[in-house]
Amino acid sequence: MTDESKIAKEKQSHCASGASGDTEASGKLSRREFLTGTAIAAAGLMIVPRHVLGGPGYTPPSDRLNIAGIGVGGMGMHNMRALAGENIVALCDVDWRYTEKSFRGMVDGLGKAQARLDKAQTAKERRELQDEIEQTRLLSSKFNSIKRYTDYRRMLEQQKDIDAVVIATPDHLHAVIASAAMSHGKHVYLQKPLTWSIYEARELSRKAKDNPRLVTQMGNQGHSTDDARLINEYIAAGAIGDVREVHAWTNRPLAYWPQGIPRPQARSRPDDASWNEDAVMDRLANAMVGNYPKPEGLAWDLFLGPGPLIDYHPLYHPFNWRGWVDWGVGAIGDMGAHLIDSPFWSLDLGFPTSVETVSTPFNKESYPMATMTHYDFPARGNRPPVKLTWYDGALLPPGLKALGAGQMSKDGGVLYVGDKGELIHETYGANPRLLPQSLHDSVGTPPQTFARIKTSHEMNWVDACMGKAEASSPFSYAARLTEVMLLGVVSLRAGGRIEYDAANMRITNMPGASTFLRREYREGWAL
Repeated sequence: MTDESKIAKEKQSHCASGASGDTEASGKLSRREFLTGTAIAAAGLMIVPRHVLGGPGYTPPSDRLNIAGIGVGGMGMHNMRALAGENIVALCDVDWRYTEKSFRGMVDGLGKAQARLDKAQTAKERRELQDEIEQTRLLSSKFNSIKRYTDYRRMLEQQKDIDAVVIATPDHLHAVIASAAMSHGKHVYLQKPLTWSIYEARELSRKAKDNPRLVTQMGNQGHSTDDARLINEYIAAGAIGDVREVHAWTNRPLAYWPQGIPRPQARSRPDDASWNEDAVMDRLANAMVGNYPKPEGLAWDLFLGPGPLIDYHPLYHPFNWRGWVDWGVGAIGDMGAHLIDSPFWSLDLGFPTSVETVSTPFNKESYPMATMTHYDFPARGNRPPVKLTWYDGALLPPGLKALGAGQMSKDGGVLYVGDKGELIHETYGANPRLLPQSLHDSVGTPPQTFARIKTSHEMNWVDACMGKAEASSPFSYAARLTEVMLLGVVSLRAGGRIEYDAANMRITNMPGASTFLRREYREGWAL
């Protein structure tokens, strides 16, 4: 599975969109009715095997999903590659010049992918690289012929053959585009984090519940892996006993995007003798001011979407938007969906009662260089309370190496502390193992109680849209995970420990802090 944050160092997702299918008036079943599952049983349809229609290996058009990509300059391009075998009928992005560059980079990377394949050591690695090469070639063969848009709203109104949309825009656009797509009757695959605000997450979850025929999925791809399910099985089998403490960490944003910096704008110039932090930040802000005209073809107003009006600067686009409060939700929003996911799932954590984020200096506009967030989760039935601590910006849990975890990937990981031992894994739930090694050896492989997904996360969603599978990370689950992640941002912005009443979606101990659970939309934009 490709590490999307590494991809995004070079590539950036931006605003694009999808459209809808009409119901036929002749009394026949339309394709829309078939795909949303409205009367298959009543019609008594006989499904004809695909090999009868077109020979071995042939996939008839009726067995493919008509997909639109929304924001295809970064991770969205890689989602499109994973879905290249489907009917990609439309693409939308606010910056087509950047998207073309991203696409060329993917195609130019075929040689490197082939070189990695030639050196691959395992069958799994060879299979993944072969798939990557074949999918890149397939996407390349059709990319230039796909209908293009800049404004997702126009696409949704005009194009009538779209069944489903993949949304990989900046975080602040997720909710408005996903909501619009669902209103047009589209299945939705939405990149993580699900939304920019907690209120938006609840609204998308509600809308998905109100439209049960629409299949939804959040793009936290590790949730579909075998290793993620193995973690659940270790925990369910009691391999490390009761868990009361969890630590999750990532090296983001370090070396990926800048944070803890001032907005580029003219400030008062400090005298030469002043070099305290404020004076340094003033100098940085002044130094970044310059004549940076908006790139030709960039629809900046559409990029801003529901966020405030901010002048274009290359510091914001591409990809660096993730470190700015206006558009992103920082490292915990980027990687929490891959790291908090497994403990949230395996321990059935629910919502915390209190959250406190501490950080390096925070100027309220650009997220801090490093944060540490403490969550208190209450007992669940016979399971004890859990304290979960999040670390980013290269902060690490104390004593990690002493546990024998020195070989862990530096990118990130999760440590579960149980009363019988520890469990540790890497980002996306990868490579879970018990500590100490003697415990791992004595426990062995736990009973397999979670079904494995044999496809990619994207294709799991496609199969669910076609009625062949259950979505791995539907909005009903993803919205709750996102809410937990974003509570860390809320505590940061509130400036202290928050006590959370999840049932009523409010903060009880800090007057005014509940305003950070929502955002004020710019005029002309609504959920």
